[in-house]
Amino acid sequence: MELAHHLDRTITIEAPQDLVFQYFKTNERWAAWWGPGSTIEPRSGGRVYIRHPNGIEAGGEVLEVVPPERIVFSYGFASGDPMPIGASRVSIHLEGVGRGTRVLLHHDFAEATVRDHHVQGWRYQLSVFANVVLDQLHADATRSVDAWFSAWSETDADTRTRALAEIGAPDVRMRDRFSAVEGIEDLTQHIGAAHKFMPGLRMEKCGEVRHCQGMVLVDWIAKAPDGQQRAAGKNVFVLREDGRIESVTGFW
Repeated sequence: MELAHHLDRTITIEAPQDLVFQYFKTNERWAAWWGPGSTIEPRSGGRVYIRHPNGIEAGGEVLEVVPPERIVFSYGFASGDPMPIGASRVSIHLEGVGRGTRVLLHHDFAEATVRDHHVQGWRYQLSVFANVVLDQLHADATRSVDAWFSAWSETDADTRTRALAEIGAPDVRMRDRFSAVEGIEDLTQHIGAAHKFMPGLRMEKCGEVRHCQGMVLVDWIAKAPDGQQRAAGKNVFVLREDGRIESVTGFW
């Protein structure tokens, strides 16, 4: 069968290439971005089975696998609509780029109308893929955020510096109405000045951490020594691929 029509899509996931490739290697991780019950045998000739969350079944056969760079498999639908199993070919290539991974999708089809049917599907599916990978990579986001606010309440400079160094990049940046600082040393001194001019004030996380693709949104409150709330706001954290905090922007 001639596959004369194709669809290309490229995204970048801020995660190591080896980790991204893991989602083609095990049933658990394959199902995490396709749907519960989906399975894959990551070898030439291995079975590909996809059960979409709406119950639609698809599948094919692994044609090529080159860890951690490439996987190629045939693809179609169990119902035969809009194409039968094995009637198209999917190639996914991974390239390390900067601190992340570029994902290059190439999907070959026999018919243009079927290709057009898959444009939004792949836009959605690769978005799910990116979120699943980064949710795993940043599974400790809440711990890092808690440690950040704990450091802001720490009055001992050496203890504060060590705490920030454990969770922050060496050149971590902090921006808000009262902050334009960069680096662990500058930040720990800035926090020390806050303790000097606002003694006893404590920063506390308020509510759940919300994470999406390496960005974290957190509500906070500031309490005076008597326990009364003195301020409130939101922080936006940007996390690096190693889980460390790259920058924080605060909104009062």
